[in-house]
Amino acid sequence: MTDYRIEKDSLGEFKVPADAWYGIQTARAVSNFSISGRMPDTDFIRAHVQIKLAAAQANEQPGWLGAVECAAIVTACERILNGEFLEQFVVDRFQAGAGTSHNMNSNEVIANLANEALGGRRGQYAPIHPNDHVNMGQSTNDTIPAAIRLALLVKLPRLLDAVEQMAVEFDRIALQERDTVKSARTHLQDAVPTTIGREFAAYGWILRRSATQLALLRPLLCATGLGGSAAGTGLNTAPDYPQRVALALARLTGDEIVVGDLAAQMQSVFDLQALSAGIRGLALELTRIANDLRLLASGPRTGLGEITLPAVQPGSSIMPGKVNPVMFEMLNQVCYQVLGQDAAVAYMTQAGQLELNVMMPALGSALFDAMDWLTNAICAATDKNLKGLVVNRDRCEHFIHDSVGLATLLNTRIGYARAAEIAKESEATGQPVREIVAAHGLMSERDFNQLVLAAAHGRDLDMPLA
Repeated sequence: MTDYRIEKDSLGEFKVPADAWYGIQTARAVSNFSISGRMPDTDFIRAHVQIKLAAAQANEQPGWLGAVECAAIVTACERILNGEFLEQFVVDRFQAGAGTSHNMNSNEVIANLANEALGGRRGQYAPIHPNDHVNMGQSTNDTIPAAIRLALLVKLPRLLDAVEQMAVEFDRIALQERDTVKSARTHLQDAVPTTIGREFAAYGWILRRSATQLALLRPLLCATGLGGSAAGTGLNTAPDYPQRVALALARLTGDEIVVGDLAAQMQSVFDLQALSAGIRGLALELTRIANDLRLLASGPRTGLGEITLPAVQPGSSIMPGKVNPVMFEMLNQVCYQVLGQDAAVAYMTQAGQLELNVMMPALGSALFDAMDWLTNAICAATDKNLKGLVVNRDRCEHFIHDSVGLATLLNTRIGYARAAEIAKESEATGQPVREIVAAHGLMSERDFNQLVLAAAHGRDLDMPLA
């Protein structure tokens, strides 16, 4: 017995694994593209199969596809969408331009499943043919870009939810520490009083703003070029096919799928580049915030030490007891990798030529990775570190009253010049500003503490110049 079957295409014969549900064109691609060892993204597989299902339904309505054939194709697609046969999608992410190999992988698997259900044999492609029936009215040029957009529409809510959960934790800490006064730092130098609450509320606010900008891109991703067939011409498509397939996809996905310009949706990936840019912006903010948290947690004795992050693992193979901010180090690394994926998307965006951007397989993969990695990293950092973050209030109080920057609060009482003298005296003697103020008879230490609290909350100090 052999462990393979022989199939034939326009190039000749080729061996296909006997138990494979895919066929000859997929087998050729597996042989040709042993590149990354990474199989297709699952959301992308499902999105492409949804398109095949919607196409079958759209083609049955004008009588182009028989009812029996349509039902068999739909049933095969539904089995895949329910989680069966996902391992049969085997073409490397780096493959022939445009994604022809993945398109045929879908066509062949669906055709073989449908044929066996109708009493046919695997690899015989009768009564249902991968090209003539499963791919009816379609082209790689319109199905692959559409599938990428559908997959991104699935991933986007996960990313937005992860961002929201992190923002919620920042808000919780902000509310809890709204009266915890600390020294602000500008240029990494001591500055005026602020609060942990204000600092952390700002983190939550900027994350939500980034998420809002990303959410605004959903309508762009909902525009499809299905029905453009080759070069946006609509060649070999049934009457009104673009409208019917868009409606079928809208029913399947729950998204407001609309018909875009059929040629433009193959030429341009403006919407994908815009999404990548939005993800890049989020990654830049996240890495800035992660760096802040690592600084605030530095120490514990010789750094800032204003916060303590939960210990999730030993930090050193040589230094006993050392604990590192590993979750936010991980988040930094993911963010930098996401920036690299965005750069790849930018290069591939401009690489489209005339009627087609052939970089779609790698472009889609870069976006899938960026969204999945960032989603997972944000969730992990939130759950394993941010939720257990502890603010060291005594440390914050020590720093704020040890800061020469508190002399700024005296500007409206004694003027900038005299306040500068107080600052210099504090710097020279190491004596806190509040003690110097009290020694000069300007105000009591208690009143100065109230002044610091008022300033940290941004309240009007109501103190006329003396």
